[in-house]
Amino acid sequence: MTRTRFVKTPNRGLPNRLIVGLLIAFLVAALVTAYLTFVFVRSLVASRGSSGPGEANILEGAPATTVPLDPKALNVPLQPSAGPTPRPWDGATRVNILIMGLDYRDWESEGPSRTDTMILFSLDPSTRTAGMLSIPRDLWVNIPGYDYAKINTAYFLGEAYGEPGGGPGLAIKTVEQFLGMPINYYAQVDFSAFESFIDEIGGIEVDVPEEITVDPIGPHNTVFLEPGLQTLDGATALAYARSRSTAGNDFDRASRQQQVVMAIRNKILNLNMLPLLIEKSPILYQQLAAGVHTNLTLEQIISLAWLGQQIPIESIKQGVIGPDQVTFAMSWDGQDILQPNPDAIRFLRDEIFTTSGPVSPAVPTGDPTEMMAAESARISVLNGTYTAGLAARTADYLKEQGINVTLTDNAQEVYDLTTIIDYSGKIYTEQFLVQLMNIEPSQVYSRYDPNSEVDIAILLGNDWADNNPMP
Repeated sequence: MTRTRFVKTPNRGLPNRLIVGLLIAFLVAALVTAYLTFVFVRSLVASRGSSGPGEANILEGAPATTVPLDPKALNVPLQPSAGPTPRPWDGATRVNILIMGLDYRDWESEGPSRTDTMILFSLDPSTRTAGMLSIPRDLWVNIPGYDYAKINTAYFLGEAYGEPGGGPGLAIKTVEQFLGMPINYYAQVDFSAFESFIDEIGGIEVDVPEEITVDPIGPHNTVFLEPGLQTLDGATALAYARSRSTAGNDFDRASRQQQVVMAIRNKILNLNMLPLLIEKSPILYQQLAAGVHTNLTLEQIISLAWLGQQIPIESIKQGVIGPDQVTFAMSWDGQDILQPNPDAIRFLRDEIFTTSGPVSPAVPTGDPTEMMAAESARISVLNGTYTAGLAARTADYLKEQGINVTLTDNAQEVYDLTTIIDYSGKIYTEQFLVQLMNIEPSQVYSRYDPNSEVDIAILLGNDWADNNPMP
């Protein structure tokens, strides 16, 4: 049975959280450089004692001790043992990776972190295409086993309550349920590792679209970036990616994060970078092992790296869940939240990830009755017709289907078409009712109201009075 806990997100702030917003950038870069690292370290170990021509130049500037290549390490996940078990990937079908950014220093000062960034990265080997979708942290969703809350609290709850797979495990379940997509792997990184990585590859070039002020970590180092092509070091790149000083706030920030992702990709795939990457490969390997937590093995990372570098930039789709897919609202405890528009989000999802047909059914998979029951939504049935007793009869019918009807009454006007108004984002109950009562999608409205006595209101129309399955 699903455990339901009443979750009230603490209002305490996290001053100077400095949480990384760019794990995806580090990971994409690491996937490619890992392959070079592996090849280099393997050849280095094999050639110990018989230095070949030019080897001294390659090793110049590298650490005194290189990383020994242990063949067994290829199949060991780069993650803590408490991480979630991955979904198997055959190397030929689509693979989905949830990227999360957070600052581990929160553990030391205030307990488990919340995710500051979530990006779903998907790669399809059969079509040589990829996509990434940024998920805003204030999105109001159902966290499995708990209640509705901001999506960035899933990681916190998973760690705080010792859920299977910890924070990453509950975050994966939440995103899988919300988007209706299976997630094979996860990855997260410390922001300091990201900064160091950018510095090791000599910075990145970013085309800044408008004047922006960014504040790298540390005092008295504010940077003013003018519009145009700029070269950013690690600290400035991180500050640029996590800045919220523009009009679009978090939505703009998500776009900048993806902009930096592509800048890193362009940098490391530049043929002129190959000598530097080989020279830096032991350092990059160490950063990958120390700074990234993931249930991918090194062998899988190398496979993804080899595949990823073959995907042309025009075949990488990018998207951000933004104002067109959400409604700005306020939670019951006064938090600013983003109420999702499920249909608009699923449309965006398919636009980003579809190559030859939908990536998953329009409605998230699972038993519809069980998912509806888990939400425990309160339903009102209002008679919007001249048919006497229709609301009471309909309420009895819905109760037989397991629906929690708490109120029946007359509507304030007559409706030709039966209409649903969702006040709290109970997506599975909403979809169950739409299918059960054959309600037109155009007659479903999201109007978030934390003070509503019910979660969903059904306004019965003449179409239901004239044609329904009730005995």
